[in-house]
Amino acid sequence: MTLRAALEQQARSNTSLGSPFTARILQLLAQRLSPGTELTDRLFHWPGELGPIGQSVPLRLLAGFHALVLTGACPELVAVYPPHPAPEEDDRIWAALESALRDHSKLLHHWLDNPPQTNEVRRAVVMIAAGHFLASRFDLPFRMLELGASGGLNLMWDRFALMLPDGQMGPADAQVVLRPEWRGDLPTQAAHAPVILDRRGVDISPPNVRNADDALRLQSYLWADQPERLDRTRAAIGLFDAKVDQGDAADWLVDQLTRTAPDHLTLIYHTIAWQYFPTETQTRCLSAIKAAGRRGPVAHLSMEADEHIGNGAAITLTLWPDGQRLTLGRVDFHGRWIDWTAP
Repeated sequence: MTLRAALEQQARSNTSLGSPFTARILQLLAQRLSPGTELTDRLFHWPGELGPIGQSVPLRLLAGFHALVLTGACPELVAVYPPHPAPEEDDRIWAALESALRDHSKLLHHWLDNPPQTNEVRRAVVMIAAGHFLASRFDLPFRMLELGASGGLNLMWDRFALMLPDGQMGPADAQVVLRPEWRGDLPTQAAHAPVILDRRGVDISPPNVRNADDALRLQSYLWADQPERLDRTRAAIGLFDAKVDQGDAADWLVDQLTRTAPDHLTLIYHTIAWQYFPTETQTRCLSAIKAAGRRGPVAHLSMEADEHIGNGAAITLTLWPDGQRLTLGRVDFHGRWIDWTAP
């Protein structure tokens, strides 16, 4: 895929995900960006897959621009970004983008170095619904292990509230309240809220959400014309109380699963992260999960893109020791809607 094609594809995706301003930025980049500087040459000669099923290069660049806005480092960009009204003239926006590319290439290079770290809090709708589904089937406390956890905000899902057509899951006084469009069946609500023994995650480059620079990095991957996402993320940072380790997902998971036991349910999950793992890492993770399932109850929850492009992510759940695979439904990549079809 060429850079232009990747930018145009991401623009269409951003439009469908309710971010017309960032889609406009991406379209301008697709139409007007050209090689000739160290930064743009790097973009045009990027090795590997640039698009959303690969290294998501357009999202890396978009996040770099947003970081310049959030910090106020590029006044030209600040002036054309939300909450200011978007200029009618594309030339004004392009002039601001050119200023950023020219004057802040060092920061933009840094943002290009790392894969997206969205930590989209609304994805927790999947964990909340699946958590109650599992709690209704297993009368056991949970030990949670998240792969590709980024900053680990969604390890706190049991402290978020999920609003449903017939009521609410989660604490009545939750600081983070999720209101997706609910489609399909209503989820099973466990008699008792899931009990969490331990919550831990791994990421190849985890941001420390208590660190101002890392918190900026997380927020930069949110889209400037969706301020409610920023508000939710900041509220989730205020609740954070978990451990995210740095390392390879497979090495980490093999070690963590040595503590699998019959007296708790080991819940392993990942949301829009699996595609970034090398094939060898994926294979080793699956082998480790299968082996752990022989020592105690294990659930593998996945929210990932599949071949059904344009229809969100698939939600699947595999239960061990028998390897039963269940389809729980589909969900918008940002958790705006969920179509729940759990048995």
